[in-house]
Amino acid sequence: MTVDTESMDDVQEQDWTTLLAEYDYQRPERGQLREGIVMRVEDNQILVDIGAKHEGVIPNQDLRRLPPEMVSAIKYGDTLQVYVMEPETKEGELVLSLNMVQVERDWQDAQSMLENGQIIEAAVVGYNKGGLLVQVGRVRGFVPASQVVNLHSRTGAEGQQSAMTKMVGQSIPLKVIEVDRERNRLVLSERAAMQRWRQSQKERLLETLEPGAIVTGRVNQLTPFGAFIDLGGADGLAHISELSWQRVNHPREVLQPGQEVQVYVLEIDRERERIGLSLRRLQPDPWATIDQRYDLGQIITGEVTNIAPFGVFVRVEEGVEGLIHASELTEGGQSTETLQPGMTVQVKVISLDRQRQRLGLSLRRVEGVEPVAEVVAAADVVDASDAVETENDVEEVGV
Repeated sequence: MTVDTESMDDVQEQDWTTLLAEYDYQRPERGQLREGIVMRVEDNQILVDIGAKHEGVIPNQDLRRLPPEMVSAIKYGDTLQVYVMEPETKEGELVLSLNMVQVERDWQDAQSMLENGQIIEAAVVGYNKGGLLVQVGRVRGFVPASQVVNLHSRTGAEGQQSAMTKMVGQSIPLKVIEVDRERNRLVLSERAAMQRWRQSQKERLLETLEPGAIVTGRVNQLTPFGAFIDLGGADGLAHISELSWQRVNHPREVLQPGQEVQVYVLEIDRERERIGLSLRRLQPDPWATIDQRYDLGQIITGEVTNIAPFGVFVRVEEGVEGLIHASELTEGGQSTETLQPGMTVQVKVISLDRQRQRLGLSLRRVEGVEPVAEVVAAADVVDASDAVETENDVEEVGV
């Protein structure tokens, strides 16, 4: 009996080809993203060929989670990316999902946001005792209470719950701080987002602001040495000496936290990231026209503001203080011991220097007649010859 070896080889080759065709494909696994071709669109499902033994089905309950216009646009022959929900059910079906494709993309996007530090906005959809629940695409995220800007550790549980209730429905800036796909865990932080946003805003302001600019800000914090003013992401400092033309003992005398103000940009130190501001530069300088309001020898009224060993400071108008030197206090009358801040006094202008912003005042020259020697010294028209003639005239009349 003759054996046809060529025929046997052909049979073996066909067997191997059949086996390879049957097994040479990636078996679908749960959680995979696969590309497939739409084979049939039915009222309650879509059949898709992803290269498996049989077609996969996208069930109606999955399609209902998608926008209607998206579903109605799917047609025979379209290429779709699908998510493998069940590689094989008890009935032998391969169950696919279009909705979960977007969920997986959202997880991938969340991972990218974590890596690049991107700031996003997300809606608050609920809360629990630990923090806020937010919706990031189709993924539910969690913002711990410690990462929410308006929640403070000193606030009681009831206060925190009340504050979180009010935030539901609002969109807040967030930064992804943890992604764990296996545990289905996405954690975000509003506090970190605000810090990142403020830093970027500060960098922008430091680059674009120039000395002399006039900007609007909000009072953020008051300290004994000045006021920190938020310019929209970066704080500038208005030193206490730049708050007003008048003497200011504490910034709270002229400003309140949260108050909106216009400020003048004094200086910008880009290396040290500091911005110097001024409020008084936007107010009229009372010293610029002071010589139009006061004359030497004029009697004016003022309020005692400060008492020092060398004299007494008197405010004669907003932003203008004069000094009564110790030598110009009354003899036997009021002195540094009897004068008190807040008292109203009448004083005489004895010197005025607009450039140096100095106003000299006298108390003793108001209460009594000045000595003759001082009057002669102060009169421009009196000289030595006038004094001799006057003395001769007195002798002639026999006085």
